[in-house]
Amino acid sequence: MSTAEMLVSTAQNLPRLLQMQRDSFMQGAPTYDERMRALATLRDSLRTHQEELLRAVSEDFGGRAREETLMLELFPLFDQIQHARSHLRSWMKRRWVRSSWFLLPSRAFHQYQPLGVVGVIGAWNYQVYLTLGPAVDAITAGNHVMLKPSEIAPRSAEVIARIVADCFPPEYVTCVTGGPEVASAFASLPFDHLFFTGSTRVGRMVMQAAAANLTPVTLELGGKCPAILHESYPMETAVHRIVSGKLFNAGQTCVAPDYVLLPEGKEAEFEARVRRRAASLYPELKENPDYTRIVSHRHFERLSGLVADARAKGARLVELASAEQGSLEEKVFVPTLVFNPTDAMGVMQEEIFGPILPVVTYRTLDEAVAYVNSRPRPLALYYFDEDMSRINHVLERTMSGGVTLNDCIYHLAQHNLPFGGVGPSGMGHYHGFDGFVTFSKKRAVMLQRRFSSMAVMRPPYKNRRRLFESLLKMALR
Repeated sequence: MSTAEMLVSTAQNLPRLLQMQRDSFMQGAPTYDERMRALATLRDSLRTHQEELLRAVSEDFGGRAREETLMLELFPLFDQIQHARSHLRSWMKRRWVRSSWFLLPSRAFHQYQPLGVVGVIGAWNYQVYLTLGPAVDAITAGNHVMLKPSEIAPRSAEVIARIVADCFPPEYVTCVTGGPEVASAFASLPFDHLFFTGSTRVGRMVMQAAAANLTPVTLELGGKCPAILHESYPMETAVHRIVSGKLFNAGQTCVAPDYVLLPEGKEAEFEARVRRRAASLYPELKENPDYTRIVSHRHFERLSGLVADARAKGARLVELASAEQGSLEEKVFVPTLVFNPTDAMGVMQEEIFGPILPVVTYRTLDEAVAYVNSRPRPLALYYFDEDMSRINHVLERTMSGGVTLNDCIYHLAQHNLPFGGVGPSGMGHYHGFDGFVTFSKKRAVMLQRRFSSMAVMRPPYKNRRRLFESLLKMALR
C-alpha cells in the first residue's frame, strides 16, 4: 500500500493528509505554468480513462446511456478545462483601481491569491462533473485540493480516485473514498474553503461541521425548480423542452424542472403533448439503454412513496408508459404526471429528484409568480414567453439561483455565467471566472508614495481643525 493509500484508508488519517497538503502549499502556491500543466494533465487523463468512466457511471445506476454521460458530464468538463486554460492568465493579473482622492498620490490594486487547501464533496447524480468540476476551478485558482466523491456511486468514485492518483502527487491533489463516516470526518476538517454539492438536508450538516473551524463554504443544493408556461408560448415547443429537461438522467438532476405552472384550461392539451413527447423520446423503458435507471432501490421506493401519497390525497396520476414497463428490481421508474397536487402532498413538499412531474394550474401570471414566491427559493427557474415586458416582470418579481428562458437546464453550461443557489438552494457560485474568484482571496493592496498627504491626519490636531471641517464638507458634497 502506498503512502497516499495509507493516509486515506481511514477517517482518522484525514487530518494527516490535510496537513501534508498544507505544508506543501506553504512552500509556494502553484504558478501559472504549474496550473496550466495540472489542467492539461487532468484533461489528458480523463480522455485516456473516458471509456472506463462511462462504464463505471452506467454500472452505478444499473444503466445509463453513454451519450448522456458524454453530453452532461464529460463534454462540459472538457469545455470547462479549456475555458479555464484560455482565460487563466488574464484572471491572475493585477487590477489597478483609482485611488481615493484624499489618499493621493498613493496607488491601489487588487489581485487574486489562492486560499490554500480546498475540500470538495461531490454528488452521485453527476459524479464526474460535480466532483471534478469544482476541482478544476480550485486548481485554476492555485489551490491544493482534497476530493471526496459520493459513496452512493462507488464505481465512478474509484475511477476518479485512480485518475487523480495518476495525475497528481497526494500533497497537491488527492481523492478520498469511503462511506458516510469518512464524509463526516472530511466535512469537519479545517479547510481553507469547503465546497459541497448535495441535498439541503445534508448541506445543513456540512455547514454546521464547517462552522466549528470557521471554514467558508459553498453549498450547491437543489430545491423545487418551477417551469412557468405562459399561455401565448407555443405549447409544443415548451413541452418538448420541459420533458427533455425533466427526463435527462431520469429526473435525477438538481436543476430539472420539479413542477410546471400551467395556464388553467390547458391541462388536456399539455397531457396529450407530454404523452407524445415522452413516447418519442423513450418508446419503451425496460429494454431501452437510453433511459436511465434510478440510482438505488431506496431512492426508487422513495419515489414510489411520493406517487402513492399523491394518489391517496386525491391527485390524478398519468403514467407515461404502461405499468409493466416499470421495475423495482431493475430500478426502472415510469415517468408520471401529477395533476391537482396540493401542498399536503409529498411531491409538493420536497425535491422530487426523479421522473415525476406535478402540474399546477394558474389563472394570472401574478398568481403564478406569487405561487413561486410563497415557497423556498429554488436553484433554477424556467419561464416560457417571448414578450420581454412579461419576462422582465417575472425576473424582477422572483428570486432563484439561475434562470433559463424558453428552455430548461442550459444556463448551467454557460461558463461566463455564475452557477449557484440562493437561500435553501445554496450559497456561493462557481463556473468560469466566478469559480476562480470563489476559491481565491481578492487581496487589496495600497502603494504609498514617499510623499503622503496622510501626514496631515496625524496628531497633534490643534492647528488643523479648519482643515478637517473643510475635508468633511467636501466629503458631504
